Amino acid sequence: MSKTHHMNELKVAFLGDIFGTPGRRVVQQQLPNLRADHEPDVIIANAENAKSGLGLSPSLYHKIREYGIDAITLGDHVFRDQSIATILDRPEEPIARPANLANKAQGKVYTRLVNVAGTDRSLFIITVLGRIFFSQPADDPFATVDAILEKLPEPNPLVIVEAHMEATSEKAALAHYLDGRVAMVLGTHTHVPTADARILPKGTGFITDVGMCGPYHSIIGRDVASVVKGMTTGMFVPYGMGDGDEAMCGIVATIDLQRGATSKIIPIRYEADRNATPFNNA
Repeated sequence: MSKTHHMNELKVAFLGDIFGTPGRRVVQQQLPNLRADHEPDVIIANAENAKSGLGLSPSLYHKIREYGIDAITLGDHVFRDQSIATILDRPEEPIARPANLANKAQGKVYTRLVNVAGTDRSLFIITVLGRIFFSQPADDPFATVDAILEKLPEPNPLVIVEAHMEATSEKAALAHYLDGRVAMVLGTHTHVPTADARILPKGTGFITDVGMCGPYHSIIGRDVASVVKGMTTGMFVPYGMGDGDEAMCGIVATIDLQRGATSKIIPIRYEADRNATPFNNA
């Protein structure tokens, strides 16, 4: 973790949904460039789509962590590979399930990174699912975050909330609801980066969607021809993996440690070099 910037600040990179093998490859390849350009203290990534576009396995969890990802978030596909539950239950592993699933779902409801960037502070990462246009049953995301904030084991915690939601209005509503109480609210799930990264009036950084890490020559990660066929015929078509225009998208933000607020947030996009490892030896 870099210490070249001011010690009263924490620089965080958050990467959008890592989609299948193309997403894993572009993250593996481009993460060193992100580090060189921005020197983040912490790198967080959503990996709910890492296993062929649906779910995350323990082996892929460890592989992505080895790339240099400090914490991993998940979404509505959290239990598509149920073996990840063995990882989710371990307090020492920096990964948590969405907090507003049923109470009996396995796994922690937030991740805590202790003594982050050499400070005496912890960084807490909470993911909540949306309820608008969403098939996965989920509890009230607003009340869920309220309840967790009341119970966090530090008096003035640094908190990032991931809004894994379909509707842009629901993401914005959550961000404004939490403005001044958390450092950032970052939208994921729709895989399309939005151009609205900003800081809300009370200091909370917000973006509607950070985008995905994966093939942008696709339909939100899936093979174009198969999705178009399914939509134009109404027939069931297995959706293959997209291929081409791989890019790693997300944001880099600076958090003021004293205020627990965001002082800067910018979107990032790193395009894959398909002539270099690991693309050229696939």
